[in-house]
Amino acid sequence: MKRIKAIKTKRIALVCYVCLIAFAALSIPAYAIEDVFTAANRIIREVYTGIAGLSTVLAGLMTTVAVIGAKMSNNQHKSDQAWDWLKRIWIAWAIINGIGAFIAYIVPLFSGLNTLG
Repeated sequence: MKRIKAIKTKRIALVCYVCLIAFAALSIPAYAIEDVFTAANRIIREVYTGIAGLSTVLAGLMTTVAVIGAKMSNNQHKSDQAWDWLKRIWIAWAIINGIGAFIAYIVPLFSGLNTLG
């Protein structure tokens, strides 16, 4: 009876050992290239660069339309409206790019991330 228990215990130990070795041999290590904060910082910069470029192009285009509208208007009221639109365009451009710059460049300074390199 004791001999059967010993053989059964050895067999269980052997199966556990084989399973452990098989698990260690078949597991694939995963190495992350960058951590979450570095990836987030990179993504924020890429998105900001895209938004800044697009908003600058659109602000330039709309400025052209507003200036042409102001110069070609036939009364003072329409001309004043065009100049008001020009002010709104550049204020919106400054706000969009200011928020993007704040998120991309100023916030990482507070969190201790290196933004220069």
